[in-house]
Amino acid sequence: MSIEVGTKVQGKVTGITSFGAFVELPGGTTGLVHISEVADSYVKDVNDHLKVGDLIEVKVISEKDGKTALSIKKAIDKPEGQTSSYSQRPPRQGRVDSRSKDFRSKGGSTFKPKENFEDKMAKFLKASEENLSTLKRSTETKRGGRGGRRG
Repeated sequence: MSIEVGTKVQGKVTGITSFGAFVELPGGTTGLVHISEVADSYVKDVNDHLKVGDLIEVKVISEKDGKTALSIKKAIDKPEGQTSSYSQRPPRQGRVDSRSKDFRSKGGSTFKPKENFEDKMAKFLKASEENLSTLKRSTETKRGGRGGRRG
């Protein structure tokens, strides 16, 4: 008996691995419920949700080359308008966009307009030259080492 994609069937858990659970379907075929398809919430260990011998309802997601992919969470009928537990999360706290539309900061001063490429490049070159000269000065004083300078 061939099981069609999209149908819900009863199955028996025959094995549990770190990546999912194997389920025996009617007709003797076996399918895999991947760990991501076990529950709507995050599943760290499949053993927390299923045991070998459990009878569960699964939905056939796909069948390719004799391998049947199953889902427990898609087999559960959700109330209309509800998608998953991830969409039910409360909004994040503590993040507020402090920028206002008139570009004024809390102190009342105005922001500088965005720099163009040439201005940024000029600043970079100036800083780079300053860093190089500082580096040269510090290495020149250290070159003498032991014994002082030769003359």
